[in-house]
Amino acid sequence: MLAFVVRRLIGMVLVLFAASLVTFVIFVKMPGGDPALRMAGRTADPQNIANIRKDWGFDDAWYVQYGNMMRRTFVGPFTSNPDDDLTSYVNRTNVVDEIKAGLPATFSLAIGAGMIWLFLGIVVGTVSAVKAGRLADRSLTILALIGISMPVFWLGIVTRYLFAQQRSIFPDSQYVALTTSPGEWFYHLLLPWMVLAVLFIGFYGRVLRSNILDTINEDYVRTARAKGLGGQVVLRKHVLRNSLIPIVSLFGLDFAAVIGGGAILTETVFDLHGVGQYSAQAVRDLDLPPLMGVTLYAAFFIVLFSAIVDIVYSRLDPRIKLT
Repeated sequence: MLAFVVRRLIGMVLVLFAASLVTFVIFVKMPGGDPALRMAGRTADPQNIANIRKDWGFDDAWYVQYGNMMRRTFVGPFTSNPDDDLTSYVNRTNVVDEIKAGLPATFSLAIGAGMIWLFLGIVVGTVSAVKAGRLADRSLTILALIGISMPVFWLGIVTRYLFAQQRSIFPDSQYVALTTSPGEWFYHLLLPWMVLAVLFIGFYGRVLRSNILDTINEDYVRTARAKGLGGQVVLRKHVLRNSLIPIVSLFGLDFAAVIGGGAILTETVFDLHGVGQYSAQAVRDLDLPPLMGVTLYAAFFIVLFSAIVDIVYSRLDPRIKLT
């Protein structure tokens, strides 16, 4: 276990470094990527632009700029010196503080939607496999394909219009903190949860169905049946447990991606002011510091949940060892 943790920590550092370097180089070298021009405005004179470049260090070599940005990213949150803060080029706000402010909404959206799509995905996949070729299987297959085919932004706009603006079944407002009112928190997030979960439910259901149908024909399943075990016991302890291994991998990476800002469209449509919506605004403004902060934040969670998935793997299948 110690070797596994050490190797994961080293891998995390390498992933964060690679992600930050690629992000920085792309935005520095891309056309229109000069932040001094955007900060100076359309009517700025050359001297004003030159002053901004000097004050913000844009005249330094790219690797010096990269080093300064990494120092502000990792040192700024632990110091009280404003010069060490990672600051947005557009609105001059502290990037780390903005990400912290968006975490409650993003975590609430990801956790609720994740529980829904994992549970319903397992139910849909199991029922489809058990009823393979029957009406229930075909009906669930059609529903799953419809769910996978609907774009999240389109589904979000339609459901918000129908159920929040036209009929007022759900509130058409922003995120309400759990500490403010647990009931309102749940009520305001229920519609975004379902919209975000629809795509994953259909996909997970189809993957699990295929895994179960493949596992049913394995030798150890036939052996368990030959020993006299009931169908429900065989399905639960032998078939479903081993079929869930790919689902665990998918869920870990998808959940990490959603936490890391992958729910950009859902947060934007429902105006939740989470990390995803913050990153969308940074992309629109070509604002490098927020993009760097969100990229590192997302990479951290992806590496973290990848390690958690490996641990869960070893619990589901004793043959898998953490080395």
